[in-house]
Amino acid sequence: MKKDIEIPIAKNVHVAIVHEWNDEFLEKNWNAYIINDRDSKIEAVIAVSNGYEGERKTSTMRHGLGDIPAKGFRKIEILQEDILAFNNEFFVTFFADDKLYEKRFLFEKYSISESNLGPIPVMELEGVLAE
Repeated sequence: MKKDIEIPIAKNVHVAIVHEWNDEFLEKNWNAYIINDRDSKIEAVIAVSNGYEGERKTSTMRHGLGDIPAKGFRKIEILQEDILAFNNEFFVTFFADDKLYEKRFLFEKYSISESNLGPIPVMELEGVLAE
């Protein structure tokens, strides 16, 4: 019976951290985004984030992001500088092609930094992509 269960693999969906100017706070902030690099929209997107480093943990944050169009993106949350020293996880679930997908994205501690910036698909900005 297990052979009949299909577990779809989420492809062309990414989580990226971008260092960008915030007009409200007049400083640069690290912002997490979900990117849909697929040719079709993803629906009912939910992102759950948390950070950890040994015994220390951050609060778990849940974000209902709705639908994201093909080749689109949506901001998940702002990251405080203090948590860049933590491993930061994002669990993303969404519907596409009448199937439920789930994927875990991990930013290892200290990996979110100016020295690790690279091109981000769809957004045409530089940032750090999750592994």
